[in-house]
Amino acid sequence: MNVVTPHTEILNDLLKLGVDSGASDVVIKSNKPGYVRIATRLKAVDMDPVSSPEAQAFVDEHVPEVFRKKWEELGQIDFAYAAEGVGRFRVNAFHQRGLVSIVFRHVKSRVPNFEDLKLQEEPLLRLANAKDGILLFCGATGSGKSTTMAAMLNWINQNMDKHIITIEDPIEYTFQDDKSVIQQREIGLDVPTFEQAIRSVLRQNPDIILIGEMRDKETFDTAISAAETGHLVFSTMHAATVAQSLTRLFEFFPPEQTAQARRQVAGSIRGFVCQKLIPSLEGGGRVPANEVLNADATIRNLILEGQFDKINALLESGIDASSYSFNKDLYRLIKGGFISKADGVRFSPNPQQLEMNLKGIFIKS
Repeated sequence: MNVVTPHTEILNDLLKLGVDSGASDVVIKSNKPGYVRIATRLKAVDMDPVSSPEAQAFVDEHVPEVFRKKWEELGQIDFAYAAEGVGRFRVNAFHQRGLVSIVFRHVKSRVPNFEDLKLQEEPLLRLANAKDGILLFCGATGSGKSTTMAAMLNWINQNMDKHIITIEDPIEYTFQDDKSVIQQREIGLDVPTFEQAIRSVLRQNPDIILIGEMRDKETFDTAISAAETGHLVFSTMHAATVAQSLTRLFEFFPPEQTAQARRQVAGSIRGFVCQKLIPSLEGGGRVPANEVLNADATIRNLILEGQFDKINALLESGIDASSYSFNKDLYRLIKGGFISKADGVRFSPNPQQLEMNLKGIFIKS
């Protein structure tokens, strides 16, 4: 029987309060009470402060042995923590002013579906049915892009016979095999480094590869190699829009390789899903708003020519129902009663155009 130490019991109680309150994150700063983030707002918990020794002892006790040296040398670490009867959490521990702080992100065990997330299903299913290529899910930290990616991956799991391998740092959602077989590799626990996992994944006979983050040229080169040899690759990037995502991709390459990179990207990209979270009118949570691009022949030609500025006009025009702009999705969410007009306009990349759309004025297809 495992003995729960007092400092672990205190933090487990705080984590349970956070989960029961619907918090996405729990924040610990030494010698302060805990904080929970609910629908983007950080709220203090009415409790005794978590002392510096308690925070330090929690991390020392629960950081996996393989990460201990890294924690001691670098003073910051990511790892997964499971609180019995409460749930699973992604943990980031770090030092500030010589004291330990901890941020817990709740990892939900049930993967939400498209309906749960109020997403447009058909455009995402068109992407999910791609036989090969690269699908990028983009947005700021905390925009829910990993959740949308997980929902699509789980749809594939429930409807297709695929061998899926994920490379994550750490694992965010745990999947149960359905029609597919899903192998989830966590950096540090299942494989020493991200680079080693990337280099070996093509030898593991996958149909679909999930790479937690498109972080550098080596990662993207591996993704392109996988796409070119018949694999479908899922990954995430920190970018706000489709056009910005494309610009970021080419930052991986030196200028003299731009022409070759355009050919590779045009040939391998199957689509983008860019996302923001908008306050919901239902229950105080948040709803994802998306900009979705399914890469057809016209899009591939624009990428080849480097004419990224023309892509947004195509998204707004509505010529292809499987691709649409943020404003079109915000319009849908407002009209559907999922978000307020004020929040839609506030989060819009082009508020004046959204106001015109809401008055029935649209760019002609």
